[in-house]
Amino acid sequence: MKKQESGRLGEQLACAALKKKGYKIIETNYRCRLGEIDIIALHKGCLVFIEVRSKTGNAFGTPEESVTAQKKQRLISTAMDYLSSHRDLPENWRIDFVAVELDPLTNKATRIEIIENAVE
Repeated sequence: MKKQESGRLGEQLACAALKKKGYKIIETNYRCRLGEIDIIALHKGCLVFIEVRSKTGNAFGTPEESVTAQKKQRLISTAMDYLSSHRDLPENWRIDFVAVELDPLTNKATRIEIIENAVE
């Protein structure tokens, strides 16, 4: 499975897991000049920007470990852009990560973990 395919599958699995946890997906793959946010959702009255990281093995670390300080800063900047360009949004917001580990042989999720407030 190619990296792009595993990323797309990871995002689909993440959306399903988030919905089961009560998240209401309002947008996917938001792009602006500053970056991209995989999923934007509402959860318990809070606007949530969600970065999905998918991996088919841990040879280069876990999905969580693949998010650099630079990527975190880009997520914050992109979230701020979204907030400034959209109206009627909740005051409270946060950035979550969803770590998705896939079995490379079956393309099935072996782990899906939602990490709330992953970026402070």
